[in-house]
Amino acid sequence: MNNIRVWPHLTIVAVLCALIAGLGVAFYLKHEQTAQAAELPNAARIQRVDGEVAFLNDGLYANDANRQANEVGQTQWVTATPNQPFSVGDRIYTRDNSRASLAFTGRNFARLNPNTALDVIALDDRRTQLALRDGSAIFDVGYLAPGELFEVGTPYGAVDFDQPGLYNVGLSNGSAIVSVLSGLAQVIGLGGSGQIGKGEMLTLLGQTAAQVVLSRLDGRNAGYLVDDYYRYQYPNYYDGRYNSYDAYLNDPYYYDPYRRSASYQYAPALIPGLYDLDYYGDWQNVSGYGYAWRPRVDSGWVPYQEGYWINDYPYGPTWVSSEPWGYAPYHYGRWANVGNQWYWIPDAVNTTPLYSPALVAFLPLNDANQVGWVPLAPGDPYAPRYYDANWQPYYLTRTDVAPTRLVNLAVPNAVTVVPVDYFGRQIDPRVITRVNPQMLAQVRPVLDPLLVTPLRNAVIHSAWGRGKIDLPPGIAKKLFETPVITSVAPPAPPFRKDLARALRVEPIPEKVKNEKLKIRDERQGNEARGETPGREQAAQTDAARKQQMAELAAKAAQGDKDARRQARQLEQEQRKQQLEVQKAQRVSQQAQREQERQQAQGERVGRPAQQQVQQEVQRPQMRRVPQQIERKQPQPRREERPQMMRQPRPEPPRQQVQQQPPARPQVMRQPRPEPRQQVQQQQSAPAAKQPAAKQQVKQGPPAQPAAQSQGGGGKGKGKGKP
Repeated sequence: MNNIRVWPHLTIVAVLCALIAGLGVAFYLKHEQTAQAAELPNAARIQRVDGEVAFLNDGLYANDANRQANEVGQTQWVTATPNQPFSVGDRIYTRDNSRASLAFTGRNFARLNPNTALDVIALDDRRTQLALRDGSAIFDVGYLAPGELFEVGTPYGAVDFDQPGLYNVGLSNGSAIVSVLSGLAQVIGLGGSGQIGKGEMLTLLGQTAAQVVLSRLDGRNAGYLVDDYYRYQYPNYYDGRYNSYDAYLNDPYYYDPYRRSASYQYAPALIPGLYDLDYYGDWQNVSGYGYAWRPRVDSGWVPYQEGYWINDYPYGPTWVSSEPWGYAPYHYGRWANVGNQWYWIPDAVNTTPLYSPALVAFLPLNDANQVGWVPLAPGDPYAPRYYDANWQPYYLTRTDVAPTRLVNLAVPNAVTVVPVDYFGRQIDPRVITRVNPQMLAQVRPVLDPLLVTPLRNAVIHSAWGRGKIDLPPGIAKKLFETPVITSVAPPAPPFRKDLARALRVEPIPEKVKNEKLKIRDERQGNEARGETPGREQAAQTDAARKQQMAELAAKAAQGDKDARRQARQLEQEQRKQQLEVQKAQRVSQQAQREQERQQAQGERVGRPAQQQVQQEVQRPQMRRVPQQIERKQPQPRREERPQMMRQPRPEPPRQQVQQQPPARPQVMRQPRPEPRQQVQQQQSAPAAKQPAAKQQVKQGPPAQPAAQSQGGGGKGKGKGKP
């Protein structure tokens, strides 16, 4: 009886143990998947390219069959294009007269100037680490989460952006120059660390950064940098309001896309390219999906048809759209067809977006020379993944990579089928094949493109790619061999364990971070001497101005009226600034001459008693002696004056006055008009100069506060939260 009574209890206990074990395994698997997903870095966007910009997917060539050849610098640079993703290990280089704009998130951007090299060291939700090996760039940091690191490593030290703001970092003549247009930055070099506030510029001199100079930004140069950046970054919205640095400081967040764009109300703010959607489409409340974005396109338009595919390590085949808005909707969210209209359904606003190379499923067709794909709809599964050096997949979730049902397969013309040869080239609408729905019913789609044999063969043999660019050997060697300094070592992603060594990253020792840089403060010195700080910054602004005017002139020659108008405006601004510079130089030279005159007058004013006594003692002798000489011999007149001037006076002037009291009464009684006029002129000349000297001393001090106001004081705060 007891055994019978115990048996049900044991059964219940066993069932409970099994449930607990199952829940534990499920929890472990869930935790394991999340941890793996966190190891995969984010991706950023090349949002604009002007001129010749080179791109290198360094991991692709470091892991291919020609690894030994690539280690000696035989890697292949290709042409960078707008909407191209880039991530950890990738390199970007702008050639002569070329620039590029980058978006790391929906609120953090960078603009690369000509002859600039930028590498990506780390890119995730909590850390953005970049390497600037040559040239200069402007970094627009719109949002930083608590504890987030945004760092630019240079050969001379690391630059950490501690607050949202606008920063200019450049390399020139063996030094690194950091200009804080707004915000707060910290520089960490081999000699220690130091902070840079708004309106200040720090120069690191030498490889060891032992010499550090802190000065104030020049208002004219800073104003041009701000105006040029916003004119380039927001060509469809910018109205020229930041043509002066003071105007920017009064309202630095006017063009923050988080405040201006409606798209940030419906999608996560961390998605790059989000602010483009307002200009090229509309948000509508779609039944069953909430707010969705519809692009302004022609009827019959289908997603993932205007662009091309690239092979991007470690993500594999990646879609690059040729549409100006075509980044966010093709790497985040899903596509839904409602009422014969395509809508982009983004992730929820309060979620963390996960980058995908392309949110499509691939169709292995019977014809081995063709390949097809279809957009994923809301609710369709997706298998996040990356590939190793042998192009073997590592799935971050346990999703079935061969789903049995996809919503958009039933939408007319939703499937795109092209020859395999076109997979790495711009898709020509004339080569797109319409597939019979009955044939599609017999094909089982896959989420991993490398499960399709033609695609895998093309990827392994690198049979498709873009135009190649050959960098000069000297530049290529410099970009590969120049080390950069960072505050912390970058994390090693699972697909690139040797990342720090391959990118020549050298973290600063911990003991050095706590030391303070020995800074030579020239902020007050520049103002006191009337000098214009920021010569390197002025050179950069002049080069940027010439580059922009050349681009506008080329567009104006093609009949672009807006470019002609902007070119005229820039020419007027340039002439105005030149006049201001010339005026400032004249004022500086005049102030220097007045200062020298004040110094000379100060020496005379410092000994007034001695000068008066010398004049009173010399006047009687000079008036009597020339009269005797004029009556007898005129030649000795020129001999006695030098003799009188060279007489030594060892005793103080007061003793001389006491020894010769009758001299003054005798001089005043002589009724000679001509000598009296000479004496009056000699007395009136010093009297006229002394008031002028006093007036100049009164006008001097107010010039110093005026010079300080150019630095742009005040407190800056963040631009809000995403």
